Amino acid sequence: MPVQQIVQQMVSAGVHFGHHKRHPKMIPYIYTEKDNLQIIDLLQTYWYLQQACLFLFEACRRGQRVLFVGTKKHIAKCIEKTAKDCNCWYINKRWLGGLLTNWTTLEKSIAEIQKNDSSLSNSKKEAARLERKKKRLLKYLGGVQTMSKLPDIVIIIDQQKEMNAVRECQKLQIPSLTILDTNCDPTLTDLFIPGNDDSVTSVQFLLNKLSTAIKEGQEASKKLKKKKKKSKFLES
Repeated sequence: MPVQQIVQQMVSAGVHFGHHKRHPKMIPYIYTEKDNLQIIDLLQTYWYLQQACLFLFEACRRGQRVLFVGTKKHIAKCIEKTAKDCNCWYINKRWLGGLLTNWTTLEKSIAEIQKNDSSLSNSKKEAARLERKKKRLLKYLGGVQTMSKLPDIVIIIDQQKEMNAVRECQKLQIPSLTILDTNCDPTLTDLFIPGNDDSVTSVQFLLNKLSTAIKEGQEASKKLKKKKKKSKFLES
């Protein structure tokens, strides 16, 4: 698809609308200011989006796994839908402190989701309490209940709100990819895409592109495994 057409799609999705405020380090990615609103340079957004997609494709081709993080209420469903569509993990309600840095403890909580405690309890009251606990865990950790190890890449939407996730990625040196609005700091992430992180249409547009790259990488990984398996069979 021609660059001009993709840029026009980004305009329609409102990807270019930034905040009233701007972080000094985001100035190179801002095209202009209009009506006290920062306007993001979409040609740069396009370039960084292409780089992000290429990175995700290659990572997923190698079998790496991705975690999506975005807990703002109005984009929660968007995060869940995108992650499920490309068979990735997600956190879309609340980031529980230590989810990555204290993974062994959180893993025990995740195990509680799969456990059937109702049959072990003699009391209806206790069974109800355990069920409430499980529902709460499912609410916050349902998107990572199949996560048996730390993710290889974390995709973050809204750096300001997800700063705990940002810091944990930095501490564990897990590569992060962030949709960066004009009030964000590009030095706090490994890869980024300058873009509106508030609008559902903007976030969905960018996530759709990332999701496609992930799925293509996963498909390439499957083909590579089949090829290796066939090669081993022929050698034997």
